[in-house]
Order: sequence, then C-alpha cells, then structure tokens
Amino acid sequence: MKPRAREAKGGEVEELLGWEEAVAWIGRALSPLAAEEVELEDAHGRALASDVRLPRDLPAYDNSAMDGWALAAADAPRTGTALRIAGERSAGSRPGERLRPGEAVRIFTGAPLPPGADCVVRQEDARREGDRVHLGIAAEPGAFVRPAGEDGRRGEVALPAGSELRAPELGRLAALGATRVSVHARPVVGILSTGDELIAPGEAWREGGVHESNGVALSAAAREAGALPRRLGIARDRPGEAEALLGGAGGCDAIVTCGGASVGERDLVKGALLALGAEQVFWRIAIRPGKPFGFYRLPGGTPVFLLPGNPASAGVTFEIFVRPALRLMAGLTGHGRQEVPLPLASSQRKPAGLTLFMRGNVEGDAFIASPHQSSGLTRSLVGQRALAILPADRSEIGAGERVPCRFL
Repeated sequence: MKPRAREAKGGEVEELLGWEEAVAWIGRALSPLAAEEVELEDAHGRALASDVRLPRDLPAYDNSAMDGWALAAADAPRTGTALRIAGERSAGSRPGERLRPGEAVRIFTGAPLPPGADCVVRQEDARREGDRVHLGIAAEPGAFVRPAGEDGRRGEVALPAGSELRAPELGRLAALGATRVSVHARPVVGILSTGDELIAPGEAWREGGVHESNGVALSAAAREAGALPRRLGIARDRPGEAEALLGGAGGCDAIVTCGGASVGERDLVKGALLALGAEQVFWRIAIRPGKPFGFYRLPGGTPVFLLPGNPASAGVTFEIFVRPALRLMAGLTGHGRQEVPLPLASSQRKPAGLTLFMRGNVEGDAFIASPHQSSGLTRSLVGQRALAILPADRSEIGAGERVPCRFL
C-alpha cells in the first residue's frame, strides 16, 4: 500500500500513510525482547520464548474415564457375564499386576488400567455379588478409556514458542511438571505527557488548567498490552524540558509521548527528539482521530510513539499502533483483539481520504456509534466496547453495511 495523497490547506499536496501501512512500518522496525526465566505463577500473560516439549506421554497410562470395572472386552462378549474381582484401582495408584482371563478390577475415574484390561464398564451397568461382578452389558474394547498419550506424545511440542500463557496454557505446563518457564521480557514503556495546561496528579485545579489524565489511561493500556509503564513526568512548553525528560529515559524499551507533536509553536516534542539524534520514521497518518501520530527511533533503536494530546485521539492511536507494537516486543502476535465485520445500525458520513475509527457499542449483531465522537472528550471511549473501522475511500457508509469492528 502506498501513502495516500490528499490536498492540504492552501492547495499544497501532502503524502499521508494509510493506517495499515503504518502498522506494518512499526512491525518491521521492532523485534521481541530477550528471554528470561520466571516462576510459572508469574508467567500469566507472557509469551513463551521457546518450544516446550512433552517429557513423557500425557497421560502416561491408559486410565479410566468413569467409575466402574476394568476388564478385557474379550472376557465379556455378551450381557450377563460374571467375572472374578481381582482388587481395585484408584487415581494415583500404580497399574499393578496383569489381569488374568476372567478377572476384573474395581476402578475409579482417573485410575490407570491394569495390564491386560482394554475397557471399562460403568458401575451403573454392573452388579457386585460377593467376589464377582455381573455385567449388564456386553463389553466393548476401548469403552470409557482415556488412552496413554491422548493429550500428547513424548517429544511432541506441547506449546510452541510465542504462545500467550493464559490459564489453560499454564495448566498444561503444570501438567508436564514445569515450575519455571522461559518467556520474553515485558517491555518497559516510558510515558511522557506534555503541556503547560496540565495539572499534575494531587495538585489543586486552577483556571486555564486541566488535570493530567492521559498518563494514567496510557499506563493502564500499556499494562493491558503486557508492558510495564514508567511515568516520565510532564514536560512543560519550554525549550529543553522535553529533551531533558526524554534523555533521562534510559532503561526504557519504548517511549510514548502524549501531546506536543503537532505543528504549533509550543509543540516541542519533535524538536526534542531530533536534538537527541532520533530518526523520524513517519509522522501524520490518514486517520481520524489521531492524524498527527508519529513514529521515531532514538539512537540505539528505542522506538518513540508520538500520540496526540486529545484523550480520544491518544486512546485510539495507542490501541491501533502502540498496543500491537508492545505485544510484538513482548513476543506476542497481533493486537490480541477480536475483529469481526458487523453492520452499522445507522448511516455515517466521514471525510474522504481518512480512515475513521468510530467508537461505539454492539447490540445484537449491529454496531451502534456513540454520540460522543469528539477527540477531546474523556468519555469518548468510556463504556465503548468496539471501534468500527470506516474505510478511507468512502465519504458515506449506509445503514446495514458491514465494516470491520474491533472489540476493545
């Protein structure tokens, strides 16, 4: 996909990247962080750094799926067969001695079958009398047996590298006897807010000021993406302040700035990055909200994401560009969200040439746009479950037309 050409103010033509190409540019510039070994209990949400193979068959023995009687099916080909009881097996016991012809053992769910047994007859299909069990059905080979290796064979890959370790994956690792696991490190993300108008947390409100909120929201979004946020503070609109705070962000694997990246005289972040020797990969995307989004790289390769200062713009650009980038650095793939085409509940107009990320909810099988679409509103994303992605090459999308919807 090539950058999208559109006419700017004054008749000047500017080249803007499409959002998908911008995501691809970022992805090509990044790679997963190094591996580290952690306790299994601390690996939740992390990405497996290498394949994990089964050290043995899982389960190690044929075992019973029911409470009942373990026997050889050939000994009970018809209803009414009586077999001699040769003991019992419970979960955790050893398989024991081989069954002799005409024998059965009492068995409980999860217990290993004794050698010579190839099926289980449920307890409700049998009747015990003294030292014999009378079967009310004909036995069938393999009935109610969980075969050895059903959950994986020795040497097979139990979980491949890159697997996201959620509850089921951690349970599988525990079933292999693992107590520690090699995972990719979580990226440490420096978050810098900018602007004279910002009131720091804990300070009293003043006329002309706004409480700083993007840093809190972006820190939470970073945690949700699997990263470790680190607040760098607030850079006021004074020459050298953003440069000093950015220069002091050593140890960060990535940096997110919020505000100060547009074209105003007090938008000083780009100049601060250039003064630090950063490379501009791109700036400005053909989207709304969030058009002034930028991507830079500091000497040494540390990525810097320049987010607009408006709350909805910051939230949307983090979701679309920064979230998948942080997941990639953490060894995970994609954005980690469900995305499905859904019909619009009502027709929508939008600027031609810009992809519109519309906030809203899903009711039934339709996307319903929030009435609060202004990029400056903190409530623009509150309670909204999805982003509808309205294509750049359309200025109007009719009610009932399907568009990609990403669940948040």
